Parts: sequence; structure tokens; C-alpha cells
Amino acid sequence: MKKNSLLEAFQVERKENIISNISDYDIFRDKKLLDDLRTKIVENLIDQEIPDDESRSEFINNEINRTIEGIDLTNLERNHLYNLIDNEMMGYGPLTELLEDKNITEIMVNSPKEIYIEIDGQIIKDDSVSFIDEEHIIRTVQRLINPLGRTIDASNPMIDSRLKDGSRINAVIPPLSPKGTVVTIRKFKEGITSADELIRLGTMTPYMATFLASAVKGKCNMIVCGGSGSGKTTLLNILSSFIDQKERIITIEDAAELKLNQNHVISLETRVSNYEKDNEITIRDLVINSLRMRPDRIIVGEVRGSEAFDMLQAMNTGHDGSLTTLHANSPKDALNRLENMVLMSVDLPLHAIREYMLGAIDLIVNIERTSDGRRKITSIAELVGMNNEEIELKEIFAFHQRGLTKEQEVDGEFILYNETIPKVYEKIAKKGITDIDFMFQKNKKAKKNKK
Repeated sequence: MKKNSLLEAFQVERKENIISNISDYDIFRDKKLLDDLRTKIVENLIDQEIPDDESRSEFINNEINRTIEGIDLTNLERNHLYNLIDNEMMGYGPLTELLEDKNITEIMVNSPKEIYIEIDGQIIKDDSVSFIDEEHIIRTVQRLINPLGRTIDASNPMIDSRLKDGSRINAVIPPLSPKGTVVTIRKFKEGITSADELIRLGTMTPYMATFLASAVKGKCNMIVCGGSGSGKTTLLNILSSFIDQKERIITIEDAAELKLNQNHVISLETRVSNYEKDNEITIRDLVINSLRMRPDRIIVGEVRGSEAFDMLQAMNTGHDGSLTTLHANSPKDALNRLENMVLMSVDLPLHAIREYMLGAIDLIVNIERTSDGRRKITSIAELVGMNNEEIELKEIFAFHQRGLTKEQEVDGEFILYNETIPKVYEKIAKKGITDIDFMFQKNKKAKKNKK
């Protein structure tokens, strides 16, 4: 006979514990006392080493006991104080739990008591954490960037770098930021690793995924463009996954963020020196050097300067299938930005630069973060020729927004323009790839009958 638990016997419904972020001051009603205790303990421990005969826990608890002597704290208050100090000693202070929370995509520190986070594309103020003062913020930033060989101080008042996990950190201190230190951390999200996940999230359609996979396999030169935080690097990573295992791939980034699973991948990273600028190795230096490394594919994490010309040279000199990203709001804007970048490194007529770009680039893929916080590929366009001395673009896929739903979600539809066969279709077909034939079958048959 089956034994029932007490919950089952008395038909009591089990309730889930709801855990939410609790503010420092929801636990510690005395705000000043919490700040005073935390400041005193941190200052006492910050330069001390843990004795050999003590564990970290004992070390912290002993200091807490000395500091709170004569002060009546509840167990909850004391445990909370311990966690704050432990995070300070072994983690990244108040940012520790925010960095570990996978739901948080961005952390913004405006002042010691003003911290914002981004969750699901929405920015909210987080009252669950706080810093002691400005020095506390700078000390935390320094701990984050120390492993990178970087520093932030009066002679280097601005830092923009990648953390070990691929997250991006930007920090500005006075005098560049007169009101105090400002820190922005865009966290690296590991969750999206395949085209199937982008389809599930509504970022693109199965047709678009098939087309992009065929374009990568067909060695089309592609640029992924979009605004800040739109998902360019994530999309570039997924596009790179379609490259054949047999190819020798060279990736060039400020810090290794691309996660390629192919066997033959060479990763190159830039080097920025804090003091000796002669030791700096730029994206352009690495692009030039990569051409001597017998690459089958060159993937540049982001083009944003004079290296654009060298990237175009690679695309025009037999290194088909090169991929990169750049900041732009549309395919047309991407071309304009690319022109300006090329002009930074060479003195050529604009017409010649545009002809050069036309011969180098096959496709521009634009990805956007919409008003509801979701990412969508809004355009896949090809370069088809020159019209009145300007490069002409033709969209193959697009997303047209109609408006917003009652839930304030973006309402729209993806469109495939298959009235004519794209110019890149021939390049893809020459590689023996037939996966996209069905999309343009009608026009393909019409073209054949006409002949």
C-alpha cells in the first residue's frame, strides 16, 4: 500500500518560496550603521592577508565580531554583513551577484548608491546593492581589469576592455566624468549559440537561417551591422559556425569573444598598452599580419577604423567568405560608415572606393534591438551595382514592423523578396550548394525557359 506524505494526506497544497532581490536597507533598517560597519570592516581587511592557521570564513567572522562588539544585530543582519564582506574579499564587491546573475545583461553604475541593470531589454534601478564611496567603485573596477593587465587612474581615466568571460567593461573617472566614476558592463550571454535558438526567439525565420548558412558555405563576404547591444557578435558567432571544419580560420578581436568549434581556428587579440603606446598592437596590424598566415577565412570581431581598408583588400584578393561587424543603423548607413573608415587610411577618389567596396562585399545583414527589447534581423541586402555613382542595395529579406500589440510587443512580418534571383545566388550555386534553390525555383525555371 502506497504511503502518503502528510501534505498528500491532508491535501495541503505546497507553495513555492518566492525569492526576490532584497535591498540592503530592507534587512538593515539602520542605513548609516550598515555603511559604517561595512566601511570599517573593508578598510581593516583590504590590505591584510589571511593567516595560515585561519580559514577565510574564520578570518572574516573574527573581524566582524571585533567590529560589531556592543552592537545588537539579528542573525539575518549579521549573515548579510558577512556576505557583503565575503564578496568584497573574494569577488567583485557589490557587483559579484549581479555578474553571476544570468538574467542580467547590462550593469550600469552611475554613483555609489545609483546602480541600474538591464533584464529582458528593460532598464531598472537596483536597490539591492550599493557601494561605500567613489574609492570603493574604483577599487572594484581595478580588481576586474587587473587580470587583463590594465589599470585605471589619473593618467588613464578611461578604460574600455573585455573581461575574461567576454563581457565588456567601460569605466570613466574624474576629471573626464566630473560627477564621479561611471561604470558600464555589458555581460557576455552564453545562451544563444545556434540559428535554431534565433528562430525560436523570433530573431529570424527558417528561410533566413537557410539562406545565411548557404551564403557562409558559399564563401560570400558578409558584414553584420547594427546598433550598440543589438546582438551583432552573437549573430557573427552563429554565422561562423557554418564554416567547414576543413578550413583554416583566423579570428581577430579586441578580446577573444567568438566561440568557434572548428578544429583549425587561430585567435588573435589586440594589445593596448597603458603607458608605452609603441607597444600597442591594433586590429589593423593583426589584419595585415593575418594575410601572411595562409587563412581560408578571416573573421574580424568589429571594424571601426582604418583596418576597414585592409579588410576590403583581403576580401578582394582571394580571401572569400570573410566576416565582420560594424556599428550602423542600416545597410545603407553601414556603407557610408565604411567609406569614411577607408578614407581614414587611403587618399582615393570616392568613386574608386565605392567600386572597391562593390567588388569586395556580397551581403550586409542588419540586426536591431526593437522597442520591446527583442532582437530581429531587419534586413539582408546585397550590393548589386552602381547607380548615379552610388552603390545600389537590393533587399533579399526584410522585417516590416506594423506597430505594437496590447502587450507593447513589436508586431510585424518577415518578407522574402524573391521576384528576381539574387546576384549572390550564382556565387553560392557555383560552390555546389542547392539548399536555397526552392526559394527562387519559380524565377530559376522562368530564366531557364527564356534561354
